[in-house]
Amino acid sequence: MFHRESGYFKTSYKADMALYPLPIGKVAATGFVLLFLVVAPMVLDEYYLSIINIAAIAVVGALGLNILLGYTGQISIGHAAFMSVGAYTAANFAVHFDMPFWITLPAGGLMAAAIGTLVGLPSLRVKGLYLAIATLAAQFIIEWVLNHTPVISGGIQASIEMPRPVFFGTVLNTQSELYFFILPVTILAIIATLNLVRSRIGRAFVAIRDQDIAAEIIGINVYRYKLLAFAISSFYAGVTGVLYTYYFGIANYEAFQLPISIDYLAMCIIGGLGSVLGSIFGAVFITLLPIVIRVFMETVGVFFVDGVYLAQVIAQMRLILFGGLIIFFLVVEPDGLNKLWQNIRNYFRVWPFSY
Repeated sequence: MFHRESGYFKTSYKADMALYPLPIGKVAATGFVLLFLVVAPMVLDEYYLSIINIAAIAVVGALGLNILLGYTGQISIGHAAFMSVGAYTAANFAVHFDMPFWITLPAGGLMAAAIGTLVGLPSLRVKGLYLAIATLAAQFIIEWVLNHTPVISGGIQASIEMPRPVFFGTVLNTQSELYFFILPVTILAIIATLNLVRSRIGRAFVAIRDQDIAAEIIGINVYRYKLLAFAISSFYAGVTGVLYTYYFGIANYEAFQLPISIDYLAMCIIGGLGSVLGSIFGAVFITLLPIVIRVFMETVGVFFVDGVYLAQVIAQMRLILFGGLIIFFLVVEPDGLNKLWQNIRNYFRVWPFSY
């Protein structure tokens, strides 16, 4: 029997503001945490754990961009640039100063937050397309600086080899070891975002998104909260860049170029703007999409495409589906996968009745 809201009566403000006010929510959240922390590492092999690792890292970046784009209504096409700032900050700290990951991880986020705050200054005067162009300029400027400043980027090819993270003397090399390094950060990012968006700051972000003039009239410091949104979003991006750098073992600006920013925009749009769950759905969907396309084409596509051109067809199919899915969700379901999940949940919430 499903837990019905009408069967639970809240008698305090604390109960009303609980993260999971219904027992089924607590049970589901606990079940998913146990599933990924206990069952998945025991059942899945290294390949599938690597997919979960990449998806978990993408979730952190998607959460950060959705705070800015979905909750505050500020457009950014430079998300990957802030990821590169975090990546190179952590790489320099780890290589030149021999800092452990529990220092390099927040340091990369804080440096990205500082740069993101500077990039967010135009949001005080412009919005919409003009702000998008400003963040796009920041993407190219940061790429150029990293590529032409050997002190920061490590010289030739702007690459810095990153040592693997060390936890209590154990070097995390395998996918299962990295899994227990990445997943706790992702869970912490999800919990932090859930609490942020329902706090005073989160409500101010939503007010600015819906109508910034009305928000200013009721006493919200619009300029302050816009810069705060850029800082928080960039912090998440910086942490994402650090995780990618530890995972792949190298910091390279080519891994954080404009197409990566577009990927994260697609995650937010397809998953659902202004939704924590939508960020998770979008990150997982965009991460799995190239893998599904590759498996499908290698299984079925060989009957229609010459093997010599199969790799090129797979790459082009990915771009075509990306663009098509973004257009599809903008036209058919602007609220993305999260809205589809809400429709399913609402159906079972009133089942077996139709109202």
